[in-house]
Amino acid sequence: MNKTTTAQNIPAPNQAENPRQVQWKEARAVFPIYLALAKQLSLEIPFSQAKRNLPDKPDLELFNQVHEWLDSMDLRVMVHQLRHLLQMTTLNASEGGLRALIHRHLRKPKKNSMDRDKIDFLLVQYFALCAPAKIYHKQIEPADVAQVMQPVLGDVDPTPLSWCAPLEKMIEALRNFRSLREILKTNFIQQGRKVKETAGGMFYDAPALLAFIRFNFLLRRTLIELMHADLIAIRTALAQLQAAGVRTIDCHHAGLLTGEPLTKTQKIADEWKQPFQKEYTERSVSQAFEQLLGLRTDVEQALEKAALSPTPSTSPTASLSAAKPFPSERKAVLEPKAPSGNAKSKEPGGVSTTKGTGPVAALDFETCMEQIWEQLIATPPSRGRSMTTVKIGGARILMSSWEVGAFVSDDGPSAEDLRRAVVARVLVTTAMESAKETGNATSLDGAMNMARVEVTRLQERVDVAKQAKDTEAAVNLGISTKRLLSTLEEAEKL
Repeated sequence: MNKTTTAQNIPAPNQAENPRQVQWKEARAVFPIYLALAKQLSLEIPFSQAKRNLPDKPDLELFNQVHEWLDSMDLRVMVHQLRHLLQMTTLNASEGGLRALIHRHLRKPKKNSMDRDKIDFLLVQYFALCAPAKIYHKQIEPADVAQVMQPVLGDVDPTPLSWCAPLEKMIEALRNFRSLREILKTNFIQQGRKVKETAGGMFYDAPALLAFIRFNFLLRRTLIELMHADLIAIRTALAQLQAAGVRTIDCHHAGLLTGEPLTKTQKIADEWKQPFQKEYTERSVSQAFEQLLGLRTDVEQALEKAALSPTPSTSPTASLSAAKPFPSERKAVLEPKAPSGNAKSKEPGGVSTTKGTGPVAALDFETCMEQIWEQLIATPPSRGRSMTTVKIGGARILMSSWEVGAFVSDDGPSAEDLRRAVVARVLVTTAMESAKETGNATSLDGAMNMARVEVTRLQERVDVAKQAKDTEAAVNLGISTKRLLSTLEEAEKL
């Protein structure tokens, strides 16, 4: 196996700049990242506070001192430490800094396995940062990756290399997974690493880098989506147990106590983080996810046990209905205020919210929200289900697990956005059904105008989540936004 390789061909610097100035420009771009790493790891920084703002043009002594320190840091900093820093700070939001850091590692004449792993990670981080929302959530193709990575890798033919075929097969399989447990049985993390390790120097061929970026991003995205579905199920079940008066549960499947306090279990579920921030291997990631799946088994078994002898006042479903605030209590957040004294208020886009004058008029944001919420509480999603159907008027709406969770358990900012996305989708769908039955598309036009306003707002929220490095929120909001756009496209054909 080839453990080292020559430097990667990357976009050439401006011919007007001399090589020494190019090196210094790159060093200045990455210097803040290395300073942050040194502080994070409590490593000595051989520069006084006054000298940490590097000048445009250094003397030879400073030039050599900075590069020697950067080289020494490269030997000391592990990939998981770099990952933790970039994922937990605003340094990851600097496209220029990331690009310079990638170029620094790619230009090394000899690279070991640690350099390779850093490059592998940094390239995916750059893609996640710079990919536009319109391709961020679709089934990303090699050409999409080539376009986003052009500033880093230059113009690259996105045609997959023959030896990258195992990655392509795994990417195709990712589309069919419906549960975290199902994907963990595949050992995809281990298989991807095996392809990378056996590649040797071929790993640094630009088309191969594109293939690994695509595989790593899609695998990470799928794991997060499925993980979030399990967390939603756990938190929903815990809320039901709390409402039913349960105080302790058996959590042995998750490696916890057989009489674990419910409050501690809730805290674990609320604070559970992606297992990508610490030093990890396919084994450690699998163990973390297995604990999550074990916790889901424990809370759902406890819920089944509590349901065996329910009373009218302690039934988990009945208690949860009593404990949750009715959607009308959220009206100030979810519904724009109507003008004072106007009996026929309007939703954005002109959808009438006057009740009792027709099927669409009765479905204002509040009414729709209540109907969805009531159905989800009355019939909680069954164990392991990734999609749930609600019926509003003559329309049947499929909701993902994270959308269900936004109604029955989550109260954060992204939950509000997800609720609005679902409601907008419902209003357009029900208006479509009404238009098909009556031939009158007036209400549909109003619903579509309202939905377009929501799409614009949701796309902005996706960008905000991306900038905040909240990958879960970005992925979930993006998928829900895409579904709303698909509904709008269908409505436009009428």
